Amino acid sequence: MTMRDDVDKSPSSNSVLLAPPADSQVAVLSSLLETLDEVALPHVSPRARADATHQNHLAQVRLGMASSLFVALRAKHPRTASHSLRVALTCSSWSSFLELTDEHRDELEVAGLLHDIGKIGVPDHVLLKPGKLSADEAMLMDRHREHVLEILACFASQRIMDTVYLAPAWYDGRSHEFDRKGQDLPLGSRILAVADAFDAMTTDHVYRRAMSRERAMAELFAYADTQFDPELVKNFSAFLVGNHDKLAVSISRRWLHDVADTQPNERWRLSAPLASQQCLDINSQFHEQLLDSMENGVVFVDARLKILKWNRAVELLAGVSAASAEQQHWDPAMLRLRDENHKLVSPEKCPVINAIKAGACLRKRLFIADAKGDSRSVDAYAAPVLGSDGSVCGATLLLQDTSSQVTLERRVQRLNEKVKQDALTGAANRAGLDRAHQEFTRVHLERGTPYSLIICDLDFFKKVNDTFGHPAGDEALIAFSSLLKRYCPNGGLVARYGGEEFVLLCPDCDNSQTTELAERVRRAWAETPHAVLDGKCITASLGVTELQLGDTSETMLRRADRALLQAKNDGRNTVVQLGAGMASEQQTRDRPSGWLSWFKGKPVDQVLERSLITTVPLKLAAEKLRGFVFDQGAEIVEISDENVTLEIDGRNSVMMQRSGDRATPFLIELRLEETRLDAGRTQGTNALRTLAHVTIRPKRQRDRRRRDVVERARQLLCSLKSYLMAQDHSVS
Repeated sequence: MTMRDDVDKSPSSNSVLLAPPADSQVAVLSSLLETLDEVALPHVSPRARADATHQNHLAQVRLGMASSLFVALRAKHPRTASHSLRVALTCSSWSSFLELTDEHRDELEVAGLLHDIGKIGVPDHVLLKPGKLSADEAMLMDRHREHVLEILACFASQRIMDTVYLAPAWYDGRSHEFDRKGQDLPLGSRILAVADAFDAMTTDHVYRRAMSRERAMAELFAYADTQFDPELVKNFSAFLVGNHDKLAVSISRRWLHDVADTQPNERWRLSAPLASQQCLDINSQFHEQLLDSMENGVVFVDARLKILKWNRAVELLAGVSAASAEQQHWDPAMLRLRDENHKLVSPEKCPVINAIKAGACLRKRLFIADAKGDSRSVDAYAAPVLGSDGSVCGATLLLQDTSSQVTLERRVQRLNEKVKQDALTGAANRAGLDRAHQEFTRVHLERGTPYSLIICDLDFFKKVNDTFGHPAGDEALIAFSSLLKRYCPNGGLVARYGGEEFVLLCPDCDNSQTTELAERVRRAWAETPHAVLDGKCITASLGVTELQLGDTSETMLRRADRALLQAKNDGRNTVVQLGAGMASEQQTRDRPSGWLSWFKGKPVDQVLERSLITTVPLKLAAEKLRGFVFDQGAEIVEISDENVTLEIDGRNSVMMQRSGDRATPFLIELRLEETRLDAGRTQGTNALRTLAHVTIRPKRQRDRRRRDVVERARQLLCSLKSYLMAQDHSVS
C-alpha cells in the first residue's frame, strides 16, 4: 500500500503546520478576495472564513495575480486548497532548514501551492465522493495531473513544472510512467513528495483518521529507499524534531513581511472587513457554538447534497471528523446507516435525500456503526430547509442516540458534579482530575478508542505576579480556566493541575484532533488582552498526547508533561505532541492460544521473549526508548554495548485496580541493533530497520508463580511496542 493518496486529502491542523503570525497585517483583507469569499463560501463558519481569508492573503503574496488560481481551487474544493497551502509552508520551512537558495525556495513554494491545481478540472461528483472511486472515476481523477501541466504551462517556469510533474515518481523507479528515478529526480520533486505524503497522512479523511506525527514519520521511514529519498526522510525527521516551530514562525514572516512593498500585493486594494460582516460573523459564531454543544448529532446539507455542517456529536457517534466530512458529497454510507433489518441504507431510501426530493419531514429508527464498529440505534429526523420562495435549499439531519448504553462522557459528567471544584477557577481540582483521568484511561483502553489530554502552563507567570500582583494573577488564572471551558469537548473535563498548570481531558479525540484544539486554545489565549494586566496579552505552552496500548493514567500524564517541557524548551507559546496513539495495527494483542505457550522453549524465569522490528532508525528508536523509561518511572540497572536492563517497580501497572493489589517488579532486558531486511521482505526494499530483542521477567522468584504475572508482562510489552512503533518480528 502506498501512502500517496490524491483522491481525498482533507485539511487538519497539527504541530507541523505554521501558526498564523500575530502580526496585524494578517487581518488586512483584499476587497476583491472578500467578495469572492462571499460567493464561494456563503455557508461556512466564521473560523473557516477567517482561515480562508488568511490563505488568500498568503497565496496573494507568493503568487501575485496567479493567486486567483488558488482562490478558484478553494472555491472548488476547500480541503485541497488548505492541503496545498500547508504543503507549501512545510516545504518553505524545510527549505530553510536545508539552507536552499532563495530561488529554489520560491520555486518550491509555488510548486507546493499549485501541485493539486488540476483538481479544478475534476467533476464534482468525483472530487466530492466520500467513498471508493470506480475505475472510470479513478481515471477522471488521474487526469488532474494533466490539468496541472496545462495550467502551469501558461505562466510557470520549466523547473516548477518538472517539480510538480515528477513529485509522484517513486524513488526506486517502479512508477513506470516516469523515465527518471533516484538522484535523477529534481530535488524539489523529492522534497514535495515527502511533504505531500506527510500532510496526507496527518490529515483526517472520511475513510481514515489522521495519523500522529510519529506514526506518519514511521511510515515515511518504511517507504524510504522505495517511494522516497532515504536521506531526505532522515533530514525531514531531524527537521521535525529540531527547532521547527521557530522556523515555522520565521517562514510565515518571510511570506508576509513588508506586505505593502511586496510587488505582487500592489495589484490588490486592501481594506478592512465591513462592520455588517463582523455582526454576521458574531451571529454565526453563536450558532456554530450552539450546534457543537448539542448532545444530538446535527448534519446540514445543501440542495446539491454537499455537507455544510457536521457537529461534534456526529463525530462522537460515527467516529468521522468534521474536517473530513464537511464539503464532501452526502452519502448514508459515511455514517454506515442501517435500517431496521440491519441492511445498509441505500441512497434511494436515505431520509436526507428523500427530504430534499419530497420537501417533507421524515423520521426513521435506524442503526449507526460507531467508531469501534458497534451498532447503536438512533432516531433519525430529516427536514428540508426552504427558501423564502418555497424552494428547497437543503436539509438538516438530527440524530438522537436511543441506545440503552450509558456513555462514558455522561458518567464522567456526573462524577465531575460530585467532586469538589477548585475554589478559585471553578475547574475540577486535582482529586477530580485523578478520578476522571483514571476512569477515562480504563474505559478507553477496554474499548480501544482514542482518548487524549492537554496539559497547559502559563508562560512566565511569576513575572505576572511580581509585576501586577497576585490578585491580577488570580484574574488571569480565572480567565484561562474560562477559555479552556469554552473549548472543552463534550464530555471532557477542565482541571487545575496545580499553580498555573491546567489539564484538559478530551474523550474520543485522537492526536490530530486534540493538537488542533490545543492550537486553537494557544492562539485564542495569545490574542486575549487582560484589563488587569494593563491590556497586555500573555501566552501559554501546551503538551498533547493520546492514550496508547500499555498506558496507565500515570504514564500518559508523564508523556504529556514531557511534551509540555519540550514546548517550553522550544521557546514557549507553542504546542508539542508526543506519542503514537491508538494505531490500528496495534489493536491486535499478543494473546496466545493457551497460557502455557508463553513458556514453551524458554527458561523458566522468562515470562516473555520477543523480537520486535520498527521502521525508525536506531538513533530515533533509542530516543523513544528514553521516553518509555521516563514515563514508566523505570530505573536503568545496567548498560553494556547495545544492551540495556531496566527495572520497573510495577506500582503504576494497569493491573493495579485495587489498593490491596501487590506490585510486581519486572526486569526488561533489551538489545537494539540496526539491520537491513532481505529483498522481498518489505516490497523489495533493502532499507535500514531497527531490531529490538526483548526479554521481560519478574524480578522476584516468588512472583513467577503469580497467576497474573503473564498479563502484567504483556501490558509492558504492549507499552514498549507503542513507544517504539514496533511489530513482532519472526526470525527465520
